[in-house]
Amino acid sequence: MTHPPHPQLGDFMLSTKSAAVVKATLPVIGAAIGDITPVFYQRMFAAHPELLRDLFNRGNQAQGDQQSALAGAIAAYATLLVAEDGRDPVEVLARIAHKHASLGITEDQYPIVHEHLFAAIVEVLGDAVTPEVASAWDEVYWHMAGALVTIEKRLYADAGVADGDVWRTLVLRRRRQESPDTVSFVLGSPDGSALPTARPGQYVSLQVTLPDGARQIRQYSLTRSAEPSEWEISVKAVPSGHGEDGTIVPAGEVSNFLHQNLFEGDEIRASAPFGELVLEDSHRPLVLISAGIGITPIIGILHYLAGTDSDREVLVLHADRSPARHAHRQQLKELVAAMPTASLQRWYEDLGVRPTRDVLRAGRVDLGTVEIPTDAEIYLCGPLPFMESVHTSLIDQQVPEADIHYEVFGPDKWLASA
Repeated sequence: MTHPPHPQLGDFMLSTKSAAVVKATLPVIGAAIGDITPVFYQRMFAAHPELLRDLFNRGNQAQGDQQSALAGAIAAYATLLVAEDGRDPVEVLARIAHKHASLGITEDQYPIVHEHLFAAIVEVLGDAVTPEVASAWDEVYWHMAGALVTIEKRLYADAGVADGDVWRTLVLRRRRQESPDTVSFVLGSPDGSALPTARPGQYVSLQVTLPDGARQIRQYSLTRSAEPSEWEISVKAVPSGHGEDGTIVPAGEVSNFLHQNLFEGDEIRASAPFGELVLEDSHRPLVLISAGIGITPIIGILHYLAGTDSDREVLVLHADRSPARHAHRQQLKELVAAMPTASLQRWYEDLGVRPTRDVLRAGRVDLGTVEIPTDAEIYLCGPLPFMESVHTSLIDQQVPEADIHYEVFGPDKWLASA
């Protein structure tokens, strides 16, 4: 199939004919997209096994998370593209573009995706994909791809690197046990030179070569980047378990590899910092809400606030399984205590024999007991069910959607409904 030139950012109007076809077929394509994306990945990985081995997260593929996220992204983008009013479709792509940049994705990889995605559409929908339908959805794809390429090129330029050239070799300087299953790693350049500046809340990708030869990549939030020559991250070793459908979920390949194999003096490949969950300079009240390992970008934000003597009103809410499993527990308390305008409340599912009090509670986060400051900016990170519950509570309290910012560890399956 031929395709139009990549559009410039902000130029995302479909042709009148294609828009009408997309509107008419969106219910059918949208309903089938969950069946199309698994076929797409099967086709692409059969033709390019190196992509699954060296680029895509094998764990997310095995669980179907990446397929769900892609389906949601395509459906959300197409819906907004043909809507008569509402959000700019480009808004749903920023998070994806940052993830792509952290992986070093380049423009020449988009035709590969196009080839196998459209082959999957034809395989699933058969004769329903007429030339007219194919042409219209082809236009949707290249508008989406063009928007992503435009954003990614800007991100690479802002990082001061050539397109896709985001990787550097770092050395582990120190490691520290934060909880029974979480370790902090302090990384620096081999010669002690300065690392790229990171904004509070951003992440870096780490690239490891596993025993079977696969090169797998994962993203980890920066918990500290104030020192020009050091970055600090925290990694939770993901155990095996059961998915929502009862299937067995294997242990995290990369997280467990790092716990067992990365020690002082070892080298590792890391990307430049990316991520759109960044703290904006403002005088508005700030509410930071996290659960479990979702505390890592929050710790990064708090380090920045404390280090710049911020006078913003800051309310920190955190939930965890127990005080013993709470990574960065003491650090969180110390950072909040260092800011006269900050306060902290915590919830633990298993509080043990510790007394409950205003700032330390048993059970799960209950925003009904919390007074959210008027005109606050909200930053949210944690497991998806936790964020969905908190998001609903915030909306019920009349917090504007635009003031709620979130980070998802892994594929953004929330995208279609966010």
